Amino acid sequence: MKLIVGLGNAGPAYVGTRHNVGFEVVDVLASRWRISLAAEKFHGWFGQGDVGGERVALLKPTTLMNRSGQAVVAAGQFYKLGLTDLLIIADDLALPVGRLRMRAGGSSGSHKGLQDIIDRVADDEWCRLRIGIGEALGDAAGYVLGRFDKTELEMIERAAQRAADAVECWIEKGPELTMTRFNFDPPA
Repeated sequence: MKLIVGLGNAGPAYVGTRHNVGFEVVDVLASRWRISLAAEKFHGWFGQGDVGGERVALLKPTTLMNRSGQAVVAAGQFYKLGLTDLLIIADDLALPVGRLRMRAGGSSGSHKGLQDIIDRVADDEWCRLRIGIGEALGDAAGYVLGRFDKTELEMIERAAQRAADAVECWIEKGPELTMTRFNFDPPA
């Protein structure tokens, strides 16, 4: 089984914010794969199904961003998953809007949700797919909780579809080929 977790903040006040890009990608995947996320399980909205012969679980933690690891650990322990079966999808301030970057391990890059997962799992050797939201000019907390302008929103909508394609590649081909295919500037 593969566990795919999109990071974000639960609640109507956070819908459409830069920090919720991970949730948006999981929503694209759920729609594409016809998986309902109606179950409240593992401290989040959860659903599972089969994709290309592989069992997959989708999870959107409802713990708020800074406690995302609580949901990841709960689901991972329940299914007895190894770190190679985990993919976290999150926003990234260091990448231009719409750019994707997959890594098979590494630091949190100051992302508090990723850092909480690293702390609770006690390891950083799991895949993460970051989606660029652009650099904050000033207050980073206010920026990530803000919304995209019209041009950025179009870029993010395309990026969410490309990110879903990247997740499918990761499931079928693994992280190395996914990095080769998706770690580049988005098409104009």
